[in-house]
Amino acid sequence: MTDATAPAPAAPAAGGKRRSLLEVDERTRRRNAAEARFRLYGIVAISVGLLFLLLLLGSILFNGLSAFQQTFVQVPVYLDPERLDPEGNRDPEEMRGVTTFGYKPLLNEAVYEKVQSLGIETPLPEPAMAPLLSDGAATTVRSFVLENPDRLGETVEFDLLASSRVDGYFKGRVTRDSIARDRFIDAAHLDLADAMNEAGTMGKQFNLSFITGTDASDNRPEQAGMGVSMIGSFFMMLVVLILALPIGVAASIYLEEFAPQNRITDFIEVNISNLAAVPSIVFGILGLAVFIQFMHLPQSAPLVGGLVLTLMTLPTIIISTRASLKAVPPSIRDAALGVGASKMQSVFHHVLPLAMPGILTGTIIGLAQALGETAPLLLIGMVGFIASNYPDGVAAGFLDPNSAMPAQIYEWAKRADPAFYERAWGGIIVLLAFLMTMNIIAIILRRRFERRW
Repeated sequence: MTDATAPAPAAPAAGGKRRSLLEVDERTRRRNAAEARFRLYGIVAISVGLLFLLLLLGSILFNGLSAFQQTFVQVPVYLDPERLDPEGNRDPEEMRGVTTFGYKPLLNEAVYEKVQSLGIETPLPEPAMAPLLSDGAATTVRSFVLENPDRLGETVEFDLLASSRVDGYFKGRVTRDSIARDRFIDAAHLDLADAMNEAGTMGKQFNLSFITGTDASDNRPEQAGMGVSMIGSFFMMLVVLILALPIGVAASIYLEEFAPQNRITDFIEVNISNLAAVPSIVFGILGLAVFIQFMHLPQSAPLVGGLVLTLMTLPTIIISTRASLKAVPPSIRDAALGVGASKMQSVFHHVLPLAMPGILTGTIIGLAQALGETAPLLLIGMVGFIASNYPDGVAAGFLDPNSAMPAQIYEWAKRADPAFYERAWGGIIVLLAFLMTMNIIAIILRRRFERRW
């Protein structure tokens, strides 16, 4: 109880009315209006961002999905033993003497006979069938013959790649007007392609070799694939994971848990933050100077690419790991120390397991960032290299020259043939699939190992 008496209600202003607390005054009305406008601005900003994201994804899918389809020609080819095995010994080593130039007349004859058997009328002579097929078609048949010399003398059905211009015609990339001055193909070839398509002997199919195949020269864009560059990226990511994860986590634990707070550690922390903002091409220059020119490591090798990307990824992993360690409440450390644990035991048995979701997430995001980098690879020679063969083993995968997915996309985008430009868009789809997979793994790991306190 108190002797104080409640104050009397304030008298209304002279000539004014008493206002209720439930009545919205002008100031509150303006504040509510400002809040509504801010909420509207946020919705508009999110909508614009989603619109641009949909436009980007739509553009990528529209331009790149066609790379996963390719035009094939079904042709029965008679494997003439007199031309392909002049010695008659069925010895693959002797048969290697017949180059792809010796196979091309057989393919021209096979296509011409197929056209005649379908009853298709064309003014084109037999040698003019060559522009319908890819330059790699002869290589396909030659490889089959060398692997199966006992099939000589038989007629074998092949699904052969059509040329890039015929493929572009079926995909709408090549028109009759655009080939008016083309010295490789003319309107008669397109008429024949239409007739063969209607007859069912030529058409588009799913192109698995775009995912599993190798790069090709400028003359064979229809054969170019992402397979070898995917292997190169895989070996680079192995190097980054093996080096960046233990070094980054160990450095973070020391700086956050054990290092004394002095000018030296402050200097190190500031420089780690600065390194995270350094342009990636600077790391490429560093890798060129140190790993190639000084240490004489092989140029264009995934090992060198992985070392360069490790230097670039380390600051990201250290910063994210330190943030995860800092997020663990100090009471966890105090409780461990209170029951007799040493400093190291409290860190490795209690703090580190609780920080593991953030550490894994930061590591995978750092790897995803490294996977999409192109600029450092420019300077160590991984751009411009035609990755036409798979590595023979694990050591060759690390040390033999190779390409990487972003470098391969960059290389295709700068080539003149529009078929390579189409493949560059398709490569972006493959790269985005890898990045999305890595981010999904990061989310799953974070949910799996997340602990609440």
